[in-house]
Amino acid sequence: MSRFIEIVEVGPRDGLQNEKALLDVDQKLAFIGQLEAAGARRMETVSFVNPKRVPQMAGAEEVMADLPTTAGRSRIGLVLNMKGWERAVAANCDEANVVVCATDGFGIRNQGASTAEQMAALAAIAARRDAEGGPPISATFSVAFGCPFDGEVSQDLVVALAREAASLNIAEIALADTIGVADPWTVRARVEAVKTVIGDKKLRLHFHDTRNTGLANAYAGVEAGVDILDASCGGLGGCPFAPDATGNIGTEDLVYMLERAGFETGYDLPALIRTAKWVSDLLGKPPTSSVARAGLFPA
Repeated sequence: MSRFIEIVEVGPRDGLQNEKALLDVDQKLAFIGQLEAAGARRMETVSFVNPKRVPQMAGAEEVMADLPTTAGRSRIGLVLNMKGWERAVAANCDEANVVVCATDGFGIRNQGASTAEQMAALAAIAARRDAEGGPPISATFSVAFGCPFDGEVSQDLVVALAREAASLNIAEIALADTIGVADPWTVRARVEAVKTVIGDKKLRLHFHDTRNTGLANAYAGVEAGVDILDASCGGLGGCPFAPDATGNIGTEDLVYMLERAGFETGYDLPALIRTAKWVSDLLGKPPTSSVARAGLFPA
């Protein structure tokens, strides 16, 4: 088990977007800096959404402008539409992660657009990038395992969306369990089905731990051959438009599990724990990740 598992840190974006406390630009930069010092090489640093709807994500351009250029780092901007793409390009993001809701119920409440409209936006963004240049694009399908409004999401629907996205010139496709309803057996089946239609596109998984299955689902994804997983330092996270959705799997929990099994992640676990405690103190709450609370073993 010596293969490398890439962990994309999403704390500065998904981790902060549902928190009551609002961090300023300098605090966000300090958080990003500590995460990179702890080993993060790919990170969702900003979200180009309307700050009136998600005030936690205000200051995206300022954050990107003040981040030092560092070799071997990829700073990702979350994008929902063409305006977001234009902002991401202008801010010199290294990657753009375009989110498409797998259901109309979630899409209309979360992004004000149906799934078909969001897929059309993804295609338009990819075409514009091909014509004008810009950073690599990934497509993340939110609520790919279940929707708080439309209920169960079928595997056939997710496979069809992945097939359509794979026909575009994008670098990576991700399946997100936005409300934490997946189980390991469904994860394995969905990964295997999606891999059959996306060709050589990379596949990434994004799990929330709402029902305490996040790490089990990550394990299932790795066993099914996935090499890229999202996680959030301290277990921070949630969605403002998903009732009762809690945080992502904790980066330190995922690193601990994988490295105990012999996988490589490139992260400094003690530094991650310190960062989890630091940002949790800043937000006025204890870290929800287990390893941040229990510590290392052996100590």
